[in-house]
Amino acid sequence: MRAIKNSQHIKKKGLLENLLLDFLTIIYSHWPGYPFPTAPPVDPFAKIKVDDCGKTKGCFRYGKPGCNAETCDYFLSYRMIGADVEFELSADTDGWVAVGFSSDKKMGGDDVMACVHDDNGRVRIQHFYNVGQWAKEIQRNPARDEEGVFENNRVTCRFKRPVNVPRDETIVDLHLSWYYLFAWGPAIQGSITRHDIDSPPTSERVVSIYKYEDIFMPSAAYQTFSSPFCLLLIVALTFYLLMGTP
Repeated sequence: MRAIKNSQHIKKKGLLENLLLDFLTIIYSHWPGYPFPTAPPVDPFAKIKVDDCGKTKGCFRYGKPGCNAETCDYFLSYRMIGADVEFELSADTDGWVAVGFSSDKKMGGDDVMACVHDDNGRVRIQHFYNVGQWAKEIQRNPARDEEGVFENNRVTCRFKRPVNVPRDETIVDLHLSWYYLFAWGPAIQGSITRHDIDSPPTSERVVSIYKYEDIFMPSAAYQTFSSPFCLLLIVALTFYLLMGTP
């Protein structure tokens, strides 16, 4: 009998302790200082600084004169960080934005890094290789320290990749100079589709990661009067008006 009573006493004591613990938990959970475990905060995407362009990093801007990383049709920056090159890309699209490294200015046989906005709202950095006019995804991805965001109908990302990589046909050595191919366009269920414009812009000359310049390229809407055809038309109209003047 004594053993049974002791057992019942222990059970009652344990029950009281549990009730007291639950009571204290309820009380302290409403106290602002109660240390509930929380998920670690997600760092917001740091805005791209265009003031550094031509100084501590190289930049390419395509779009309206005076545009920046948030207003250009397309923006790219690059800079050396130790043994890596950091790239920042942004474009006015809800799909993807990419840069290709090419031995010429034509699509085909190019190493391509793309930032792709998927259906879950994430921006993923993917590696492609241009086989003719087709971009083939390559599983071996040299990107690291990846981050991206989709805001205000723009895809923006930042990532690093090593300057030197083991020899691979699909991954170029960034120590060497390459033409840069700039492209962006829509995506369907996280898969890239054809770029937005028929002839995407390219760098005029090969780019060295050791030389920082701030290069602006006007989009089609802002280069109308600088095209050879339009200049010829203006000259012809001027000549016609002068000849027609008595």
